[in-house]
Amino acid sequence: MALKETIDADIKKAMLAKDKVRLTTLRSIKSQILLAETAEGQHGAALTPDAEIKLLTKQAKQRREAAETYNKQFRSDLEEVELNELAIIEEYLPQQLTEADIVERIVGIIQRVGATGPSDLGKVMGVAARELAGQADGRVISQVVSNLLNNTNL
Repeated sequence: MALKETIDADIKKAMLAKDKVRLTTLRSIKSQILLAETAEGQHGAALTPDAEIKLLTKQAKQRREAAETYNKQFRSDLEEVELNELAIIEEYLPQQLTEADIVERIVGIIQRVGATGPSDLGKVMGVAARELAGQADGRVISQVVSNLLNNTNL
């Protein structure tokens, strides 16, 4: 089942359960899906699974950054709302990789592209970001790639 149909079904469940936070979050996701489907060049076509993951990842990142901002401003009430919405969005994302799994996958990518040092950061990041999309946070990927490329004992 496509993400749009899953979200529609879950919106109905949230309405019946009178779960306002879930309902608001799901409506937000559906709105983003509809905007993406009607974007120029899309011609109303359904999103690909990769595009759906990218859309959800963007939504999750926005919630995560807003929660961090609210935390810095000592607004725990608003931070909690963002974290609750983030948890709901993450239910629709693929299982996140552990840091050990990320390191293992990136070591394989480094060997595959023949990277030898920090100057190859862009080459490795391009492949890693594409292969680990939706499975790991971009900041974590970047940090692991940087650490591994700065460590010359590959």
